[in-house]
Amino acid sequence: MRPANPIERLEVEVWRGARSGAFQRYEVPRRENQTVLDVVTWIQRNLAPDLAYRFACRVGMCGSCAMTVNGRPRWTCRTHVAKVAKSGRIRIAPLGNLPIIRDLVADMKPFFEKWGKTGVFEGRRVRAQPVEAISPLSDERRAIDQAVECINCGVCYAACDSVRWNADYLGPAALNRAWTLQNDSRDTAHDFRLAALAGAGGCQLCHAQAGCSAHCPVGLDPSGSIAGLKRSVFRAALRGRL
Repeated sequence: MRPANPIERLEVEVWRGARSGAFQRYEVPRRENQTVLDVVTWIQRNLAPDLAYRFACRVGMCGSCAMTVNGRPRWTCRTHVAKVAKSGRIRIAPLGNLPIIRDLVADMKPFFEKWGKTGVFEGRRVRAQPVEAISPLSDERRAIDQAVECINCGVCYAACDSVRWNADYLGPAALNRAWTLQNDSRDTAHDFRLAALAGAGGCQLCHAQAGCSAHCPVGLDPSGSIAGLKRSVFRAALRGRL
């Protein structure tokens, strides 16, 4: 006979309302291999049908289910209850450093606005010309092998103390994206982008605490990307390009 789970039910505190809301407590059945997203879904289907939250793929591909679980930003679809609720208690809130729309839904608009401030890809060729190839063995491409895998889930942004202290800071995801563009030999906006990255809210505001890298669900290193940008800005300033 399989031994009974010593904790048959979970005590779950869920943020309800907007910025001026509060945590509401629910009791949820404990299941084997249960994820935090499973818990939120059970509450919405059985206790609080008006609970607002986001999810899509449920398998760690889209990042839309990111929330704050016991004070730490995580993908809830890949966070098992057994890992974060050994005492049988969970507190779930929306991602930090972002406005709250309602309940567990954070407003991602500031996140993507900052992403746009780092610039877009500016190529030399037009649509009628063949795509310019990049060797996967080039030093520039190898430097961004990890960075290009970012899916914009916002976990690093929510974990960043520099964003919390200074709302103008572009944040780790936007700067990580800028690092990939700066190492793209096809891009023609390097100097323009470096000027933006050296200005207010740019990479110099990173305090190098590496919370972004420690919290990234897929093991990327935005802190390393930002360090690369700092070196690039410094070299550009020495050469009079800023």
